[in-house]
Amino acid sequence: MGLTLNDIPGFFVGHWTDPSAATGCTAIVCPDGAVGGVDVAGGAPATRETDLLRPEEMVQQLHAVVLSGGSAFGLAAAAGAANELEARGIGFDMQVCRVPIVSSACVFDLGFGDAAVRPGEAQGAEAVRAALDGTADVTAMGNVGAGTGCTVGKFAGPTQCMKGGLGWAVEQEGPLVVGAIAAVNAVGSVRDPETEEWVAGARVAGASLDVIPDPLGAISAMFSQGASQVTAGDAPLPRSNTTISCVVTNALLSKAQCTKVAQMCGDAYARCIVPSHTTNDGDTVFVMANGPVPAPEDVVGIVAQRALARAIVDGCRSAETLLGVPGAASR
Repeated sequence: MGLTLNDIPGFFVGHWTDPSAATGCTAIVCPDGAVGGVDVAGGAPATRETDLLRPEEMVQQLHAVVLSGGSAFGLAAAAGAANELEARGIGFDMQVCRVPIVSSACVFDLGFGDAAVRPGEAQGAEAVRAALDGTADVTAMGNVGAGTGCTVGKFAGPTQCMKGGLGWAVEQEGPLVVGAIAAVNAVGSVRDPETEEWVAGARVAGASLDVIPDPLGAISAMFSQGASQVTAGDAPLPRSNTTISCVVTNALLSKAQCTKVAQMCGDAYARCIVPSHTTNDGDTVFVMANGPVPAPEDVVGIVAQRALARAIVDGCRSAETLLGVPGAASR
């Protein structure tokens, strides 16, 4: 196996996973701080500390990103991550205490597993401990961390969806290294842009693991039957989907450049997820850059797109069947 995200100097990844309740959270930590950026392209995000990542805001460094299940309730995991970082002396020195900057985004997995179980402060702190204490399996993908309760291909309803999951990938161009990690919980189906294979998504009725080959055509057909057919019966819950991700790099970037890289990474979503960026998705991409490698943001963005596309595809390809919802790994 090649590089992992933990092989990029200064970055550490850890998870908390509850397979029985089908939820979890993932922490990406940079103890020394990284320049941050974000792009929110979906219509239904659940996020924390995204405004301060805008280029015009004064805060320049980000200490962690938490990707979590639990919908808006899962934002509590970021508070636990911040508490654990403070206890370790990580964060801005404000004289009276240290204040770590922790951004977060969540997926809606409450309709899949146990809706009463959500990642909270204790679980966010545990993910940070796993990252910084070196106890996390940094090679794990699929039903782990924030990907545990993810499902994809829900435009045809919950009876035809498949498991999504957490994936990661690292790309290198000379001294430039870019990694990406993504929790894929999309309305749309997921395909590999390199092979055009449908990896996971809305399944053909009566076919256990055959993905509908034309998702946009299937959605058009649903609408041709009348709008009531889309919102009734087995149709997906509104605002219950999203793909959330974090890109980390050793590039030397400003906040404005990180923001541009995050925007460019939205193309990786569009290449892999059909449809993407819908009103029922909360698609969000964070970027963390800790230098020292000088690189144009366009180059970083192109490499990041490649890494993020791989992460999205491999996260779904690695997902095992859970709670009766089939995963591509079962093939």
